[in-house]
Amino acid sequence: MKKFIALALALVMSLALVACTASTPGSESASQPEVQATDLETIKNKGEMIIGYTVYEPMNYTDENGVFTGFDTELAEAVCAKLGVTPKFQEIVWETKEVELNASTIDCVWNGMTINEERLANMEITDPYVVNAQVVVMLKDAAYENTASLIGKNVCAEQGSAGQTTIEDDANLAQATFVPKTVQTDCLMEVAAGTCDAAVLDITLANAMIGEGTDYANLVIVDQLAEEFYGVAFRKGSDAAAATNAIFDELIADGTMPALAEKYGLTLAE
Repeated sequence: MKKFIALALALVMSLALVACTASTPGSESASQPEVQATDLETIKNKGEMIIGYTVYEPMNYTDENGVFTGFDTELAEAVCAKLGVTPKFQEIVWETKEVELNASTIDCVWNGMTINEERLANMEITDPYVVNAQVVVMLKDAAYENTASLIGKNVCAEQGSAGQTTIEDDANLAQATFVPKTVQTDCLMEVAAGTCDAAVLDITLANAMIGEGTDYANLVIVDQLAEEFYGVAFRKGSDAAAATNAIFDELIADGTMPALAEKYGLTLAE
């Protein structure tokens, strides 16, 4: 009997000790999972925003004086200034932009990126900020009536771009031989050299790089296929997209974005 009582007392004391340990100040917080910083907090904590881009005039490019500039370049700099961080521009392969985002090697894709349903499902994208369209570019003397004129011809576009999607979605262009290129400027070289019959690319780039007074004076826009809009892409669920939208509103109100649009010959989304 005495042994039983002793065992019972020992059990009660053990339970009391466990209870005291569990209620010790700080013990509950120690067991809680660590709170992860949001994307915006991470960007601010490291003091820089890593911006993924490809060479694309007039959005991100190096001018004749060797200065890296462009509409998106200057706009990103203005947004980063308001966030109190430094923009760090990192060239990427357009086709792997989502891989770069998800691997956190970049914080965003800021490079005249067309908004579409697939991208909205996989990335956190800002409100539309620039109007764009896909156009067909050919040699000045080339015969063209409509996209049916390109059935069986070689048509190029940047791989993974809205241009490629436009080719695939058009019943006539889908019957052409698609030639994928790494960047849109390579498409212009192909058409100018006669190795491709046409290119499908952004009107923003075409307006800046072809026609009289450019290196591609022998190229012209022969057709406009679809209107679209540009957005800045962050990782899915990122709070940095909403913060960027708020700053866009400020930059529109103070005249910064309208002035940049006029400087680079672009149309802001309404």
